[in-house]
Amino acid sequence: MASSSSSPYVLCTLLLCSLMGLKVCAFKSPFHPRDLLPLLPKHVSWPIMNSLYSAVDILPVFVGAASASSIEDSIHWKGACFYNNSAWMEFHNKSQTQFGGGTLHLKVSNAHSYTCMDLYIFATPYRVTWDYYFVSREHTLEFKEWEGKAEYEYVKNHGVSIFLMKAGMLGTLQALWEVFPLFSNTGWGENSNIEFMEKHMGASFVERPQPWVTNISADDIHSGDFLAISKIRGRWGAFESLEKWVSGAYAGHTAVCLRDSDGKLWVGESGHEDKDGEDIIALMPWDEWWDFELTKDDSNPHIALLPLHPDIRAKFNETAAWEYARSMEGNLYGYHNMIFSWIDTLTSNYPPPLDANVVACVMTIWSQLQPEYAANMWNEALNKRLGTKGLGLSEVLVEVKKRGSSFDELLTIPEQDDWIYSDGKSTSCIAFILEMYKAAGLFDPIASSVQVTEFTIKDAYILNIFENDSSRLPKWCNDGDTVKLPYCQIKGKYRMELPGYNTMQPYPHMNERCPSLPPKYQRTQNC
Repeated sequence: MASSSSSPYVLCTLLLCSLMGLKVCAFKSPFHPRDLLPLLPKHVSWPIMNSLYSAVDILPVFVGAASASSIEDSIHWKGACFYNNSAWMEFHNKSQTQFGGGTLHLKVSNAHSYTCMDLYIFATPYRVTWDYYFVSREHTLEFKEWEGKAEYEYVKNHGVSIFLMKAGMLGTLQALWEVFPLFSNTGWGENSNIEFMEKHMGASFVERPQPWVTNISADDIHSGDFLAISKIRGRWGAFESLEKWVSGAYAGHTAVCLRDSDGKLWVGESGHEDKDGEDIIALMPWDEWWDFELTKDDSNPHIALLPLHPDIRAKFNETAAWEYARSMEGNLYGYHNMIFSWIDTLTSNYPPPLDANVVACVMTIWSQLQPEYAANMWNEALNKRLGTKGLGLSEVLVEVKKRGSSFDELLTIPEQDDWIYSDGKSTSCIAFILEMYKAAGLFDPIASSVQVTEFTIKDAYILNIFENDSSRLPKWCNDGDTVKLPYCQIKGKYRMELPGYNTMQPYPHMNERCPSLPPKYQRTQNC
């Protein structure tokens, strides 16, 4: 029996061997240190947990689909806890119904410790369930009755999709703890969003000299000048952080300036919250918009003004721009196509562990929890891509398989600017501006071959249409900052960075097949 004085040594040895994977440790650890971290003092455990887990660990990883009817044809994978796993599907009719049900068999073994467990999500187009395992043996998951012929045929041909929560129970809880503060409208939430973008995008947040608000002369702002906005706290700060991560954009919202025939300055914005709490397309006087950002927007917005190049401004058809803006005023924000602008390829737009299977799983869960919201977010857009009408998500997933295609292929079909949805044309904040640019002649002579609903915010600010001569920027531009940016940051504690700014000449079919993987978000030529 070991003496009490040797116990700390044994514990430290096990921790070192398990954490560092030292080959000199010939024995198998009875536990993994991650499993025992919650038992340690908080000031010791939390820094270690934060280094091991992050917000993205809340996302499941697709390991395969079980459709085979025998153990010989089962799928195999390595889990987070159990390193040797297999699964297969057995069909039966215990319910004595037309299409019966089935049993999913999962055999798990070779655990890396005695205290770990694996957490799984199981999904078909018609249902989502979950289970967890911490004993090495064969487990079963019962599907008492299929939802009809469609689910039966789908599972028979394509299987039940299996997703692993790769961080395990502890890591998933820790990931939830990482996600929660992103939505907090506090300094804690702001710091969490900053840390998320630094960690997952390589973004830097360098503090600017005060004042953090520029004394603007609105007389120097022209029609077509672009407003790039980055919110870093609260609900919108969190959503923008996730949007930035998947798309590579260093801004999460946009607006555009317009002058009317009397010379009055206005701001056009898709995503302005009205008195009923709906996000709509709005036209507001500059003074009203600027006052809101200074005094009422609690997301701590960082704002940069990107003036158009004089040659581009000379092409800007103000009358056509106003005509387009007024035709869209009051319409709802473009939720229908919001998620499709960053999915251009089968595999090169999904930051790990995201992939098309995970997207389908999340959509299925969301569709069951909030069917009306889910229908607004993607159902109509998916139907547009299939050339169908009124199909729900489960029916879309079945239909795409019937056609010999796949869901990941469906997601890559480019959005078309002329698609009309049930509530009219659908434009996100950036699509609204670029549609206006298109109407105003800025994409001529290639306008007919450019689908601006395929553009992310990054795709917009890298367009080579902005001022490139710093001597022509307004005198108040970057006033007081020791670093002179090529655009005018007019609000914000931290210096805004827009990698690739003003470098890309527009070309036909641009941004329809572009990769966007972090942290470099490199794009291929003419994608």
